[in-house]
Amino acid sequence: MFWYSTLWFTICIGFPSNFNVEKLHLSLVKKFAMEFLDLFIVALMPVLKILLVSAVGLFLATERINLLGADARPYLNNLVFYLFSPSIIFSNLAETITLDSLTNLWFMPVNILLTFIIGSALAWILVKITRAPQHLRSLIIGSCAAGNLGNFPLIIIPAVCDDDNSPFGDSSVCSTDGESYVALSMAIGAVYIWSYVYAIMRLSANKATKEIDSNESTIQDSASGEIPYSEICPEALLLPSRGSPTSQEDTDQAEVPSTKSEGKAKVSLLEKANLHLKKIFGYIDFKKIFAPSTIAAIIGFIVGIISPIRKVLVGDDAPLRAIYNSVSLISDATIPCMTLIIGANLLKGLKTSGVGPLIILGIIAIRYIILPSLGIVIVKAANHFGLVGSDSLYQFTLMLQYSLPPAMNVGTISQLLKTGESECSVIMLWTYAVASLFLTLWSTIFMWIVA
Repeated sequence: MFWYSTLWFTICIGFPSNFNVEKLHLSLVKKFAMEFLDLFIVALMPVLKILLVSAVGLFLATERINLLGADARPYLNNLVFYLFSPSIIFSNLAETITLDSLTNLWFMPVNILLTFIIGSALAWILVKITRAPQHLRSLIIGSCAAGNLGNFPLIIIPAVCDDDNSPFGDSSVCSTDGESYVALSMAIGAVYIWSYVYAIMRLSANKATKEIDSNESTIQDSASGEIPYSEICPEALLLPSRGSPTSQEDTDQAEVPSTKSEGKAKVSLLEKANLHLKKIFGYIDFKKIFAPSTIAAIIGFIVGIISPIRKVLVGDDAPLRAIYNSVSLISDATIPCMTLIIGANLLKGLKTSGVGPLIILGIIAIRYIILPSLGIVIVKAANHFGLVGSDSLYQFTLMLQYSLPPAMNVGTISQLLKTGESECSVIMLWTYAVASLFLTLWSTIFMWIVA
């Protein structure tokens, strides 16, 4: 700590020789340790809640109990996806988000996008270092890119605000602001997961499928004793297949060298760019972007920003307050249900394997060491340049977004793409098992920095 070093230097040169410096040094160390311990306990309590409820979900999913078995989990997942999550996002946004607060929170979408981009870039490096199999690459990228922006902040931030030793001031103001931060984080995270993460995971999964198909065709050709025509005549790869229409891309590639007109070349390049954009957007499932949570976020923004609509729905004197209160009542079930699902989904990871320890350690290092360290630098730099205000809880929330375990939606995407489904359970098991330790330590460090 800079202030601690400065104080110690001042003490050493400014006091007479008969002054008991060692005693003062011990008292400062003791005070530092006590303050750090208080913050550690504040950070530990919400993580323990998540751990205990997840353990209950794991117990309910065992074969002996089987209340959250393979048949029951899809139903509870659907309830969370279609009802509970949209309810909590709408209720929190409608109550806490206003036009003024939205202008002050503009950096949060940028911050979350940075966590996704940096995480996916680090995942690409991990894939190259470990030489991971093609069918695991999409899972590794998704696990490193997408953090659990849902139930972890939903539990951690309100619990930190309600603690007596919280460094964030008045608990009621802290809880209100924290709810708006968490709701906005959930809404933005849902959009990014089903656009950015889903697109790159689908792209990687398609490459894995093509590689498997090509290997199978090669094996079949070898077994039948036939040699592919491309191996006899390599020039055939440069020509369109006989009897089949040429694709638009082949036409463009053939047109560029042959033309001498600059206008035609420009048209060809524009067509190429258009084809590439269509290919990229083709991997984005817009139906999944506008999931129930996204629609609820849009409606919540409209209600919160437009004051007349907000006065009709939200508040003790609102004419239609029964509608908002009913949605808020349903939202109370979101946190326990999501946490139970996390524990239940981890059961499969205890029974399966198939992921190398180097890959698991790499994902843990990215999610719990590299990303949080970079998060401190990014948030403090943003604060230095005036992009983030002086609100310590807001800065804590931004830093926390870099230290979360992988999003559970990564498992859902793996199931949809039918790649790395069993391996996903193993990765989730280990990353969530060590989350209690790392998340507590980083939460303590974040609180110490901002407070």
